[in-house]
Parts: sequence; structure tokens; C-alpha cells
Amino acid sequence: MKILLKIILIILSLINISKAELLKPNIALEPIEVLKIQLESLKNNNVPYKDAGIEQTWEFAHPNNKQFTGPLSKFKIMMYSDNYKILLNHASHKIEILMKTDTKHVFVVNILTVNKINFFYEWQVSRVNYQDELEGCWLTTAVSHPRLKKEGSITTLDQI
Repeated sequence: MKILLKIILIILSLINISKAELLKPNIALEPIEVLKIQLESLKNNNVPYKDAGIEQTWEFAHPNNKQFTGPLSKFKIMMYSDNYKILLNHASHKIEILMKTDTKHVFVVNILTVNKINFFYEWQVSRVNYQDELEGCWLTTAVSHPRLKKEGSITTLDQI
């Protein structure tokens, strides 16, 4: 029953995205669900309007991360940089858990670009631990630079 409820919540979340309403963080969302919302939004970045996926991803950025990346306008510029534009309108993604604690989850995210190139990111989601409206919510605290998987080894983007 709990799994069915989560599936329904994710489906409703994706329906809301298509209606141009950005989802907001809430304590009912698990770390994997937060990540899936962000990745699906980035995969369909310009639906229903230009950069809607980036804006949705920004909603689930941890306040500490937002201090580092700057306001939304600066975040958009960062998302179009070589390190992160791979995420925009990608073909598909796969998620694996790398580490899991009560306050932090780290995932390996495999991104397949529209040009059929595989890149990997480490994506960290942490629980907000201070008292405000976000307390207890899981939000993104870090995303690594992409790494390219190349014949049995992983190479950074700048080594290509």
C-alpha cells in the first residue's frame, strides 16, 4: 500500500509539472523521489515552457546549495555550462544508490545523451536539519562534474 501511494504521488507530481505548476519540497518525498523529479524535469527541460526543468530542479536545491550557486538566473547559466548542459533534454537516465544514511543519500546517476554518450554524476540529497518550512525535506546538496564512461574506465569531461 505504501509503495502504491508513493507511485500515485510521483504520477501526480509529474502531472503538476505539465500544468506549469512547480512542485514544492515536502517531507513526504523520499530522497529517490526528489532525484527522480529533478531528472525527469531536466530530461524535459522546455516542457511546458523554456527552462521549466531547470526551475523545477532549483525548487529542490538545498538552501546551502542555493547560496553557492546563486539566484535562479545564475543557476540557469550554470546549467547551460559544459558540465551540466548534458542533463538538459537527455535521452534517459538510470539511478543507483551509492551511500545511504539517515541524513544523506548519494546516488550515481547514469545519463544517456541524445547522442548516445553515457555520462555519470554523483548526486547528493540531504535532509534539511534546521527549523523552517523546509525542515525534514530532502533536497539536493551537491552534484559532481560529469564523468564519461570509456571502455572500462571513467574519464572526466575535460579529459575527452
